[in-house]
Amino acid sequence: MPKRRRSKAFWKNFKFKYKLTIVNENTLEEIVGLRVSKLNGLSVLLSVLTVLFLIAACIIAFTPLRNYLPGYMNSEVRSQIVSNALRVDSLQQVLNRQNLYIMNIQDIFSGNIPVDSVQTLDSLTTVRKDTLMERTKREEEFRRQYEETEKYNLTSITSQPDVTGLILYRPTRGMVSDRFDAKKKHYGTDIAANPNESVLATMDGTVILSTYTAETGYLIGVQHSQDLISVYKHCGSLLKKEGDRVKGGEAIALVGNSGTFSTGPHLHFELWYKGHPVNPEKYIVF
Repeated sequence: MPKRRRSKAFWKNFKFKYKLTIVNENTLEEIVGLRVSKLNGLSVLLSVLTVLFLIAACIIAFTPLRNYLPGYMNSEVRSQIVSNALRVDSLQQVLNRQNLYIMNIQDIFSGNIPVDSVQTLDSLTTVRKDTLMERTKREEEFRRQYEETEKYNLTSITSQPDVTGLILYRPTRGMVSDRFDAKKKHYGTDIAANPNESVLATMDGTVILSTYTAETGYLIGVQHSQDLISVYKHCGSLLKKEGDRVKGGEAIALVGNSGTFSTGPHLHFELWYKGHPVNPEKYIVF
């Protein structure tokens, strides 16, 4: 009985209506009178919150604002972002080549570079004046002595690629986290990068391997000219399949953190020449 009485008293108090009156101060005439209860107030509050929630849901569902929320980015926007990133990277490379060309032309006009040392105009966009300048007598003498010393040295390493005239693109944008070390059997360069950053083919070539392994995760290999092979490991996803022809600077994968040997988002990049690993940092500026 006491519980029922308390329950009835609670609901009676909850439904009890209060009168809100606005009175003219001069005439004491009642202008507006409003009867409300706690139940009415709670109902109005819930209704307002429901309407606000529905409006917010409609804005998120039917306007482009949803693309700014985590997990709502559609494939078109993602593809456009990747395309813009590749376009910016290509423009940066073109700008660097133009700047190098202008500097070399200025050095030719000033006489620092002999005109006869320039074989093609394309070389002005890929090399600096140090390569175009004539060797001094001291350099020629040192070169001759070194060649004579190493002429019969059969133990010297000859498996170094000749990349003269070739343009090697950096595979992705980031910081070098681990360098090439053949003694530790680390046959590549690790580049720490943001997840889903584009992985670019370092040169023109043909995809010869596009697969997944437990240790290295998603990996892709590209056969290039002059017996060069580039390998890209720990990718997040692959954009090319075996047999595809790719251009230098073209996106072939995305940076990820796949494989048991990976400890964070990065790209493990290897460069092989005639079956021997070479240090990529000797040929590419990361």
